[in-house]
Amino acid sequence: MNIQGIIRTIHDHAQCIADSISVDNLSEMQTNAEGSYVITQITSTKIRSVIASMDDYLMNLTVAEEVCEKSSQTSNQEFHNNTGRN
Repeated sequence: MNIQGIIRTIHDHAQCIADSISVDNLSEMQTNAEGSYVITQITSTKIRSVIASMDDYLMNLTVAEEVCEKSSQTSNQEFHNNTGRN
């Protein structure tokens, strides 16, 4: 029997987060950005594996959010510096 867990979260930088976090996905995980949503599906034959994978994913999600937010702030600042806008 396959057990499936789906995590759907909303973000300002969904594509950046999905790209960042999917690098760490195990073979039974799929992560995609759809608009402002990041959707991750985890499938396993063991519920403990699904729960452990979800726990790891949520920790990685926190880091990805921080990285993408900082990256966006840096890009915006560089744009303003290069165009003379503040």
